[in-house]
Amino acid sequence: MRALIIDDSRAMRTIISRIITGLGFEVTQAGDGKQGLDTLRALPAQPDIVLVDWNMPEMTGIEFLRAMRADATFAGVKVVMVTTEAEMARVSEALDAGANEYVMKPFTPEIMVDKLRMLGLPGLA
Repeated sequence: MRALIIDDSRAMRTIISRIITGLGFEVTQAGDGKQGLDTLRALPAQPDIVLVDWNMPEMTGIEFLRAMRADATFAGVKVVMVTTEAEMARVSEALDAGANEYVMKPFTPEIMVDKLRMLGLPGLA
């Protein structure tokens, strides 16, 4: 299984990466939405999941999500928004834009694993 983690915080990318590599994912990282979109398009194989922060310079997570969902090539890729944005309006906005799940920071490894299991990814049932 492959994952793309997009967050401007290197520490947060490391935390998420440790959790999901422990689940058997091969991880690629990007530091903002623009870099994430470029990385996504350049990967030799599509990731099974993209975990993306909302608040980033260059291109926000929601802008990344909208750009990704505008490209039918990536229609089957699951997306989890991982963010400090806790207002229900933001959650709705992300889900309406095409996020499959939403994780609020701070989170525990168990919360992250539960969210990934809910997405029905192979090997996580």
